[in-house]
Amino acid sequence: MTYQEVLANARTCMGPHCKSCPTCNGLGCRNAIPGPGAKGVGTGFIRNYQKWQELCVNMDTICENKPVDTSFALFGQTVDLPVFAAPVGAMQLHYGDKYDDLAYNDILVAACAQAGIAAFTGDGTNPAVMEAAAEALKKQSGRGVPTVKPWNIETIREKLALIKPAKPFAVAMDIDAAGLPFLKNLQPPAGSKTVAELREIVDMLEGTPFILKGVMTIRGAEKALEAGASGIVVSNHGGRVLDQCPATAEVLPAIADAVGGKMTVLVDGGIRSGLDVFKALALGADAVLIGRPFVNMVYGGGAEGVRIYVDKLKAELADAMAMCGAHSLAEIRRDMIFGY
Repeated sequence: MTYQEVLANARTCMGPHCKSCPTCNGLGCRNAIPGPGAKGVGTGFIRNYQKWQELCVNMDTICENKPVDTSFALFGQTVDLPVFAAPVGAMQLHYGDKYDDLAYNDILVAACAQAGIAAFTGDGTNPAVMEAAAEALKKQSGRGVPTVKPWNIETIREKLALIKPAKPFAVAMDIDAAGLPFLKNLQPPAGSKTVAELREIVDMLEGTPFILKGVMTIRGAEKALEAGASGIVVSNHGGRVLDQCPATAEVLPAIADAVGGKMTVLVDGGIRSGLDVFKALALGADAVLIGRPFVNMVYGGGAEGVRIYVDKLKAELADAMAMCGAHSLAEIRRDMIFGY
């Protein structure tokens, strides 16, 4: 299958909300929740995508002619490129009946590992979601990152106990999920966390790196560092938790300048191509997460769809690096982009 064939096939089974648009930019779904859209008027998703497109790259081919290396190491795991599949949940509610969360995570974790990257898995109100995610990670020798919602401490402790046998190379929490409408007023309760509460979670992990997803300010990044997090994901949850936030591309440079080198800085939100990945790294990210497009790849092509998309991203990133004179990820600099 080709990338376009996978998308076309996804349109036959994605349900009424996601349209598997040729470009996943938020225009087709806007504020469709249930569905893949954003909160409020739906501009958060659109702005995330658009701000990456407003950045240009500075071509410079007066350099040594040698192959580029797109590989990246995170907490002892080496991947073929600095891209991870983002955690996505409530699959049947938002994307269609073809896969529930358990089946989606099972396919995604294995397919990403086989394609040379790794997946972050989602969480849900049903404990079976985390149990199945842990089992999928265990099959891949812990090559993936389970993502826990910001439940109350007792529930988090129970979730981490489910995860522990899988020995994942890191554990994440999407702290901004405190704003998801379907989590409000549920039992167990979910919500914001203090630095002290986050430090307690770090202690529970007994040395497994903790990644805090949903940081959008310098102060937020500093608090994550204070809590003992090993990494953050600069993320506004795809625009799904608060309307009229800045795009992640707009806040990333200042956050990376403040905490880069002290902790791993990842970013998501509207990143769709290898060229977008290059721009994110130039702005200071160590790596990126991509969410909605991987859903389309799984629905439209299963493991083959994931491989096709990963190969596409790698080729695009390698091309951008070669044409801008960067032969390794460490050589990507901020002056290689224009418009920042």
